[in-house]
Amino acid sequence: MDNLYELSISEASSLLKKKELSPVDLVASHLLRINETDNRLNSFITVLSDKSQKDALQAEKEILSGQWKGNLHGIPIGLKDLYYTKGIPTTVGSKIYKDFIPDFNATVVDKLTEAGAVIIGKLQMHEFALGTTSHNPHYGPAKNPWNTECVTGGSSGGSASAVSGGQCMGALGSDTGGSIRIPSALCGIVGMKPTFGRVSRYGVFPLSSSLDTVGPMTRTVKDNAIMLNAIAGHDINDSFSAKHSLSDYTSDIEKDISGIKIGNPQTYFYDVIDKEVVCLMEKASEHFTDLGAKVEPAEVPILEHTLAISGTILLTEAAEIHSENIRTKAELIGNDVKSRLQQGALTSGVDYVKSQRARTIYNQKIDDLFKTYDILVSPTVATGAPLLDDTSVDINGVQELIAPLMARLTRPQNITGLPTISLPIGFTSKGLPVAMQLTAPPFQEARLYNIANQYEKVSTFKNIIPSI
Repeated sequence: MDNLYELSISEASSLLKKKELSPVDLVASHLLRINETDNRLNSFITVLSDKSQKDALQAEKEILSGQWKGNLHGIPIGLKDLYYTKGIPTTVGSKIYKDFIPDFNATVVDKLTEAGAVIIGKLQMHEFALGTTSHNPHYGPAKNPWNTECVTGGSSGGSASAVSGGQCMGALGSDTGGSIRIPSALCGIVGMKPTFGRVSRYGVFPLSSSLDTVGPMTRTVKDNAIMLNAIAGHDINDSFSAKHSLSDYTSDIEKDISGIKIGNPQTYFYDVIDKEVVCLMEKASEHFTDLGAKVEPAEVPILEHTLAISGTILLTEAAEIHSENIRTKAELIGNDVKSRLQQGALTSGVDYVKSQRARTIYNQKIDDLFKTYDILVSPTVATGAPLLDDTSVDINGVQELIAPLMARLTRPQNITGLPTISLPIGFTSKGLPVAMQLTAPPFQEARLYNIANQYEKVSTFKNIIPSI
């Protein structure tokens, strides 16, 4: 029982369906893993030990009686601690909300529960989801399972650490400027930022209303598709929720990708980047070529302005959401987050409107690019995970500040709202994971899963549990 945490969701689901595996044993194995490793990883803020064991027993009774609900039935899942959970604290990584107990579930939490998933706990995060390292002054830093002296990335750092470290089989994160993809990349797992509006945000504590997305984080591409199947769909309670047709994201995952045309933007994405990451990206392109896809250099207009565009929008909207906290409880907010919120509060309405107009222009140019390419490929993060105490990292002889560097390559996709998946492509010479991200036109998550899955099958990096 002790190593059941090494199974993928799809592997465990098959055994559960055939009644060859007990949900009780599966959850117990993960609780044991949490008990043995979280003193080193600090992935969890709240472990729901009693509740998850009770829910696992209920799942076992249902499965044994022939009421199997699907691929998540009996599967232990973690939640970034900004998802509302009825009767369970939702801290948002903050001292301000440490005693906040919602009286309802987020829509996606209800959907996971209806699918039979077992919620095993609430996961550490950068305070208010406003940061790229998951350094948290109130709950301590989440730590990278590949090297616990390194950051996980943020803001969904606990989610990435827990999945990578085998503490849960999948987790939900949130992505406003890369907060699913950055920690997924640094911790060596798969993270999906769905199309804006594809997944309901009702009951998810907001950061930036026009940029926020929520999505799954898993160890394999297929597992990720299984989770998105459960949580996607229109929600009348979310005014930004899209009325768009759904499909089974696993149905076309094995399709041949011969003839797929992939654009690889050369400027911006490769301006500030470690040489080892560039080398691994070149090898990834070779894998795609071997699979019959065509990878071509692409030019993406006005990319150099995307950091200014997204930064202005994100910080202004975040400052509005937290205006009361800034006014009355500023002393309870961590210094890094407080300074960014105060910066957003000083942004003029004129600058905000200009950024939204520039965003529209950029999005139109990206739409035009998809007339030529099926998807775009780019590195997710410019380097492997930095050390916990570092404030800068050496990139080809130049010291780059870590906080802006982490999100430099992910924020353009939040401006567009386009679906983007990050998946591992190898390791640095220090044994730290590196990832690429694939971006598709709106609501083409199924295509991303297909292409990512075909890549994953020929790569040597899949569902590997680090030694902690």
